[in-house]
Amino acid sequence: MYTTLISVAQLQTLQRDGQPLMVFDCSFELSQPAAGDAQYAQAHIVKAVRADLDRHLSAHGAPDAASGGRHPLPSRGQFAAWVGSVGLTPGMQAVVYDRQGVNYCGRLWWMLKWLGHEAVAVLDGGFAAWQAANGAVETGAEARQNASGSSTSNYPLAQEDHALVATNTVVNNLGKPCQTIVDARGAPRFRGEVEPLDPVAGHIPGALNRVFSSNLDAQGFFKSPAALRAEFDALLAGRDPATVVHHCGSGVSAVPNIIAMELAGYGPSALYAGSWSEWCSDPSRPMAQG
Repeated sequence: MYTTLISVAQLQTLQRDGQPLMVFDCSFELSQPAAGDAQYAQAHIVKAVRADLDRHLSAHGAPDAASGGRHPLPSRGQFAAWVGSVGLTPGMQAVVYDRQGVNYCGRLWWMLKWLGHEAVAVLDGGFAAWQAANGAVETGAEARQNASGSSTSNYPLAQEDHALVATNTVVNNLGKPCQTIVDARGAPRFRGEVEPLDPVAGHIPGALNRVFSSNLDAQGFFKSPAALRAEFDALLAGRDPATVVHHCGSGVSAVPNIIAMELAGYGPSALYAGSWSEWCSDPSRPMAQG
């Protein structure tokens, strides 16, 4: 069972052996929401299921959304309905990938953990690594109509494997040693110099900044566990890793930091999925720049 990363060679072995397996293509572009579907249609891993950030991994306008922000999480029940509709079952190995440096497939990795599905791994190096190794691909749009999650074969909910933190919890623990906030956005956005997406620029007071792309090497693979451990130790500077709460702009690009901490040997850390977009929606919440 693979629970954090899986290599191209390991995935190819699972395919050859006919192991119970489901692969998800999570490619997406914030500036061009239709680009992920176009990329999938152009080429994707054979039998990969399309998992779109907007259609499948967010709950825009849903009254029972599990978080706020620009990409609110669907309820666990609604997400389980979609997972069941595409055929994933408990114990089946799930593999997620994208073309954007784990930015979007990490979201599905985390959400499956949130459902209690332990056997989910990110394809290290993404689709570029798959193509470089001449992995089998196919073209065309996905025939399966899986946007509604209306199937009766819902995935059975298990205990949440990764913690979801609400805004009120972040507010109540602000400045306390029981909470260390790590912000995955780019440094200029963190400092409040620019803000292309949200109405207010800045960051949550006391937050530490680690850009999500820092976890990958120049070839797009995750750095070694030892290197990640050293970098997180330097970032935390003695703070308890168990207190870390990750966030970003809308709860998506924060996940590579969660994965990296687990690769570095730390246990699962929490996600504030509403992130800056939810935080800054209320002007009464404290905000910082610089």
